[in-house]
Amino acid sequence: MTDPLRLEEKYECGTLITAQDRTGVIALARRVESAGFDSLWVGDHVSFYVPMLESLTLLSFAAAATERVKLGTAVYLVPLRHPTTTAKVVATVDVLSGGRVVLGVGVGGEFPPEFEACGVPVEERGTRANEAIEVLRRLWSESNVTHAGRHFRFGPVSLDPKPLQRGGPPILVGGRKAPAFRRAGRLADGYISHMCSPEMYRENLEAIRRHAERAGRRDVPFQTIAFLFTRLGDDYEECLKSAAGTLQRVYNRPFEEAARKYCLLGRTDDCLEQMRAFARAGCRQFVLSPLMDGTEFLERAERDVLPFVRSIG
Repeated sequence: MTDPLRLEEKYECGTLITAQDRTGVIALARRVESAGFDSLWVGDHVSFYVPMLESLTLLSFAAAATERVKLGTAVYLVPLRHPTTTAKVVATVDVLSGGRVVLGVGVGGEFPPEFEACGVPVEERGTRANEAIEVLRRLWSESNVTHAGRHFRFGPVSLDPKPLQRGGPPILVGGRKAPAFRRAGRLADGYISHMCSPEMYRENLEAIRRHAERAGRRDVPFQTIAFLFTRLGDDYEECLKSAAGTLQRVYNRPFEEAARKYCLLGRTDDCLEQMRAFARAGCRQFVLSPLMDGTEFLERAERDVLPFVRSIG
């Protein structure tokens, strides 16, 4: 029987940039590219516990500072915006970047006030995301689109210019629960894990495969990404304490046990072994989200991690 998902054969590594000012973003984006990372990623919230620049605007800015790296969202909260607007902005960034955009999407919900601020009922976030993915694909590939769905009605309308990537950028679904796996299997071009162990990753990917098979998908090129909070250093316990403290400030809840289970921490060899475990579970791309000084992280990653990624499987 043909596998519904065709995973990539090569291994890649990207990183999240967290700078919040013009100078910092330019410097980090250029340094990420020169270090040899394959991709540059940004997070997304309209409002959150910590300051955060708008993701697609930030990607557009990073696109102007780079030439090679792929540019991704991990993950864009697609239910918070009308998909027509999202389609237009993403297409524009894809054109201006030379076709380098990867759209990771999720439903959020951990900060309900931002849903209220956007006029979106938080309980509708899943169905809105499913419908939005359909709308995005049609607007990126068709003209005179008419849509009549549960949440959105419009048309006929055309959005031009279309993205440089034929049919639009790949859409990757992020999430930790069953609806996200169903969405990824039925609708997406890939999966991004979050707060996930290698064992969980394997189980999640099997669930995604089952949903893809039930949807009648066959031999679909499928990107598999592990989003990993990372603290590189020479002392594991020190890295754990620092990572847990940072994540507690970001998510406004205790994080020591989660950091111990789900983060890349400590010496390079320990982190590489964890990445190999994810590779055995089906992961082909790693997005490292540094929980440390950005300059130090890039220096360590360039020296101790990136040279080994290509052969990590």
